[in-house]
Amino acid sequence: MGVPTMSLVFILLAVMLQQMIQASQEPACHMNDLTALKGFTKCLEQDIGGWNWSSSNCCSFTGITCDNSSVIYGRVVGLELGNKRLTGTICESLVGLEQFRILNLSLNSLHGKIPANLFRFRNLEVLDLSNNYLVGPLPSAIHLPSIKYLDLSKNYFSSFISMQFCTSSSHIQYLDLARNFFGEGSIYLENCTSLQYVFLNGNVTDGIGNLSNLVELNISLNDFSGSLPDVFGRLRKLESFSASSNRLTGLLPASLVNSVPLLRIDLHNNSLDGPIRINCSAMAQVTSLHLGSNNFQGPVPASLSSCQSLTVLHLARNKLGGVVPFEFRNLHALEFLSLGNTSINNISTALDILQHCKNLTILDLGLNFYQEEMPSNVNLQFTSLTALIIPFCHLRGSLPIWLSSSKMLQLLDLSWNSLGGSLPSRIGKFEYLFYLDLSNNSFSGEIPESLTGLENLVHKTALLKESCEHISLIKSKEQGRPRLFTGPIWPSFGNLKNLHVLNLEENNLSGSIPDSISGMTSLEVLDLSCNNLSGEIPYSLVHLSFLSVFNVSYNRLYGDTPSGGQFMTFPDSSFDGNQALCPRLVAPCQRKQIHPVVSPGKKMKIMDWNFGIGAAIGFLLCVFFCFKSGWVIPKGRVCRC
Repeated sequence: MGVPTMSLVFILLAVMLQQMIQASQEPACHMNDLTALKGFTKCLEQDIGGWNWSSSNCCSFTGITCDNSSVIYGRVVGLELGNKRLTGTICESLVGLEQFRILNLSLNSLHGKIPANLFRFRNLEVLDLSNNYLVGPLPSAIHLPSIKYLDLSKNYFSSFISMQFCTSSSHIQYLDLARNFFGEGSIYLENCTSLQYVFLNGNVTDGIGNLSNLVELNISLNDFSGSLPDVFGRLRKLESFSASSNRLTGLLPASLVNSVPLLRIDLHNNSLDGPIRINCSAMAQVTSLHLGSNNFQGPVPASLSSCQSLTVLHLARNKLGGVVPFEFRNLHALEFLSLGNTSINNISTALDILQHCKNLTILDLGLNFYQEEMPSNVNLQFTSLTALIIPFCHLRGSLPIWLSSSKMLQLLDLSWNSLGGSLPSRIGKFEYLFYLDLSNNSFSGEIPESLTGLENLVHKTALLKESCEHISLIKSKEQGRPRLFTGPIWPSFGNLKNLHVLNLEENNLSGSIPDSISGMTSLEVLDLSCNNLSGEIPYSLVHLSFLSVFNVSYNRLYGDTPSGGQFMTFPDSSFDGNQALCPRLVAPCQRKQIHPVVSPGKKMKIMDWNFGIGAAIGFLLCVFFCFKSGWVIPKGRVCRC
């Protein structure tokens, strides 16, 4: 063999070696996988970003994971396309991905039925099709021997898992079938002994008690009826149980209220009854009890004070009665307490006790204490409070001075009481306040200008995630005699650029609407109806791009109605009762000014007979419009002012 021939052989060997090295580093797709993926995309209504069909190496595509154990080609083991805005259906061709271990198509807009063979992958460990629009019954035969995580929640499936599921899928640890459209029937889970987290739709059976490894069980938002099964003694690892928003009745099972591992119980919005008998000696580690909106009967159990780890206690909307137990002062870990609408009494004692819960941040006591006196004890201290909710109690007195100690306050709702007097200027000193509702009380006087300097509504200083920045100061009546806020709308309201809702309706506010209101750039609701405001509607308000509700009806406004921006969407009723306000769909108000032309060298006559006639007619028209508009003799208004 000559030298040239030997050189050529070495070159060929080098090229082949280089190709083999590249193949080991980036193996190409197996032909079966490539075909399956192409078939999958044919059922979609758009291309998938990051998938380039000019390359045969699908292992480099977005969302695809390959097993690179082979030096020649890789097998697709993972397809993760969650939240990719995919639309279309799931093609049968996916079955060609024989080595599948992970399939995640969640949070898309896929529709139609699932191919039955998709539930027969031998190696599949994770299947997540949640948050789509998939329909139809689940296959009667599901054979996923390696499955550990199965999430089919938030779709439109209409059948249950059969008895054979746990036999063929015995390794499953996480199962979520919540929020589908399953009909009557049962879900058989007795043999799924590896289950740790279950979120179900269907009927709960005693078989739940066999799931000894269960850590979390959520059967909320269904249509379950009857009583809870007394099986919790067998669930020795269960930490969280939720069965809210069903039609459950009867007493709390003994095994539930004595469950040692349970940390969280949520049974709100059912029809459970009887006394609340949580055994805090057994449930020493429980942190959250949500038993609101049931038919539990009282009194408020003092024994709950022995649950020293409680951070959340929600007993609202039950038939409890009595007073807040003295022992509640020992709930030092408590952060959230809701006793609203439980028929308890003695607000002075309640607040005196609860101030000792030093970590208390949210306190709801509304719809209790009917016509009691708001405590004025200046020594009350709620230093950690971020939300105080005591509406619909018809409490008497004034805005309590002890609120000044709650410097972390973000939400204050004292609406629908009978509190009176003027609002103190200290109301504007809450640095984090974003929601204030003092409506339907008997406050009077001017709105404190300090309210327009609320730090959070100017500079966004709140620590918690706020849902809606809100100020509501609607007037009310006390024994038929109205108590109204008077005075102007302060121009400095425009500083509250983070405010979403401003409701000042049915008061006796006067003056004009400040042009600076347009500085409230986040405003969604502005209600100034049923006041004595005058002047024009500032045209600058058309720049409030988030404004969806606007009402200035029954004032004394005049001039043109703004017609740009969001003002094109407001109904005519938003402007009713302003007699001199021009409608939006006709020509603008005429304000023609006649400028006299004086010839050089001639004196201008100030008064002649034309002037006299014009003045007389003008006077009569002025008087007519004054009476017509209610300026001289106020007209009866439609709203309850």
